[in-house]
Amino acid sequence: MTQLRTAPRLAEPDEFYAALMEAHRALDDAASRKLDAKLILLLANHIGDMTVLRQALAIAQGGKPEE
Repeated sequence: MTQLRTAPRLAEPDEFYAALMEAHRALDDAASRKLDAKLILLLANHIGDMTVLRQALAIAQGGKPEE
């Protein structure tokens, strides 16, 4: 079974965070939520594994990933 990787893997996490904040800078709340939704769907498509995506959803909701 595929497991969600939760250990840090970004070589430059601060650089990604800055780019994410910059992408949101001039957006109103609705446009910001739309950007987040598009980014989530693009990354979910890249992952492509429903087991991993369910694990991520569970953790993001404050729960424990399903085994």
